[in-house]
Amino acid sequence: MTNQAPPPPPPPPSATVGLGTRLADGEWHRLHPATPLLRGGLVLIFIIGWILSQARESLFNLLLGQRGRDDGDPIGYLTTGGRLPLALLAIAGVLIIRSNRKGRLDRIQGVNIVRPFFARLVGAARLEIDVAGHDANVRLDYLSSSNADGLRRDILNLASGTRQREAAEVQAAGGPKSFVEQRVSELLAPELHPDTAPAESVVKVHAGRLIGSIVLHDTTLTFLVFLIAGGAVSVVTGHAFAVFFVLPFLFGLGSFIVRRFTKSLQYSIAATPDGVRVGFGLLTLSNETLPPGRIHSVQVRQPLLWRFPGWWEIRVNRASKSNAKGADGQHNTTILPVGNLDEVLRVLGLLLPSLSAVEALDVVRLGISSTGTAGGFVTSPKRARIVRWFSWRRNGYARLPGAILLRTGAIWRQLTIVPEPRVQSIGLHQGPVYRRLGLAHLDVHTVTGPIRAELGAMDRDVALDFFDRVSRSVVAAVGADATHRWRSGEV
Repeated sequence: MTNQAPPPPPPPPSATVGLGTRLADGEWHRLHPATPLLRGGLVLIFIIGWILSQARESLFNLLLGQRGRDDGDPIGYLTTGGRLPLALLAIAGVLIIRSNRKGRLDRIQGVNIVRPFFARLVGAARLEIDVAGHDANVRLDYLSSSNADGLRRDILNLASGTRQREAAEVQAAGGPKSFVEQRVSELLAPELHPDTAPAESVVKVHAGRLIGSIVLHDTTLTFLVFLIAGGAVSVVTGHAFAVFFVLPFLFGLGSFIVRRFTKSLQYSIAATPDGVRVGFGLLTLSNETLPPGRIHSVQVRQPLLWRFPGWWEIRVNRASKSNAKGADGQHNTTILPVGNLDEVLRVLGLLLPSLSAVEALDVVRLGISSTGTAGGFVTSPKRARIVRWFSWRRNGYARLPGAILLRTGAIWRQLTIVPEPRVQSIGLHQGPVYRRLGLAHLDVHTVTGPIRAELGAMDRDVALDFFDRVSRSVVAAVGADATHRWRSGEV
C-alpha cells in the first residue's frame, strides 16, 4: 500500500458512505503480491528456464568472465555487442508499465469476481467492473479474496446512492485463521454464502438436468447428424475424406457443448440487496452481481426437444460485456441455462421486480406456454397465416405496468420482455408483402445483444396503435425511473 496523505476532515453524517474495505478511499493501493505470477509470470519463468537450459555453456563462460559467442545461443547473443543492458531495460519497462482506467458509477452494469483455481490456492481473485460502453470495463488482476468481495460491496454501495453512517468494522468470527486454514476454507466453501441471500430466492441448476438439457439441445443433435453423415459417406465411398471435411465443424460444435457443460456446473441465481447474484463454475468460480435496472431485455426460450420435459432457458441483453464467459460461451448473457416453468418465473421475478406480482406472473406464464388472446395478448390476424403458417395464433404482444411482452414461435417458442425504462426507440415498417396483406413489423430497440425484441405479421392498425401508446408510455417511464440509484432512500 502506498503512503497516504493526512486524512481529510470527516464529511457530514448525511454524506458518509458505509464501506466494507479501505480500498475506496480515493488513494492508490497495491494489488495482490502474487499478481505478476498469476498474470503470466509462470509462463515467463518457464521461458527463462528453457533459455537457461539451452545456454548452459554460454552462461558458464559468462560466470568465468569469458566473452560469449554470438552463434545463435540466446545468452551469447545478449552478452555480445552491448545487447544485455538494452534487454534488461526492455524487461524492466514491461514490468513497471502501468495502465489507468476509470468507470463512472452511474454506468456500472455489474461487478464480476472470478476465482481461477491457482489464484484460489494463494487467496487471490480477479475483479471486473462492467461499465456501459465499448471496451469500458475496469479489471483488477488480482486482489486478495476478501478485498475483492469487500471492494465489490463498496462499489455497489457507492453506485446505489447509499447515504448512511459508516458501518462499524465486523470482527472475524472464530478468531484469526492460518494461511492454510483460510485457503482450505475458500476451496471448500459454497460459492454463495447462506447469509448473502434469502434461501427462498436461490435457484440452482442440478447436474442431472444440465446433462439432459445438453443431450437434448439442438446443438448436440446437429453434432450427431453431421458425425453420422460423415461416417456414412466414408463407409459408402470407402474413403475417409468426408470425416476430415466435417472435422473442423464437429470440433467447433463439440467445444461449444463441452464449454456449455463446464460453465454451467454449480450454477445458481439469487436475490441480494444489491441485485441479482449469478454464480457458476467448478475449479474456476465466477460470480457476478447485476444491480437493479441494468437488464435491458430478457428472453425466455425453449428448443424443440425441451418441450417434453418442460425446460426453458433465460438470457438477457446488457449494456456491457464481461470478459468472463457465461454458460453458453457468450459474454455472460445466459442467466438460467435450464429450468422448469416455476424456476423461470422465480428468476424473472428476481430480474424484473415489477413482474413479481401474482397478476403479472400469471400473464407471463401465459406468454411463455400458451397461445391465443388469454392474458390480454393481442395476436396476429388470421390473414397472417400466409407468412406465419404455424405461429400466427401465438404471435402477439401484451403490456404490463412498466414492461412490454413479445411472444413468438410455435416450434421454437420464446417470450421477450423489455422493461419500458430501457427502451431506446420503437420501429414500425412494411415491406411489399406486408403492405399487400395489411400487416406491419414492430421493433422495440434496446442495447445490442443476442436478443432482438421484434414482432412481425401484426395487423397494421394494431401496430400503429402499439407504436403510439408505447412511445408515450416509454417517455413517462424513463422520466420516473430511479432504479439506477436503488438505495438512495437510505439514511
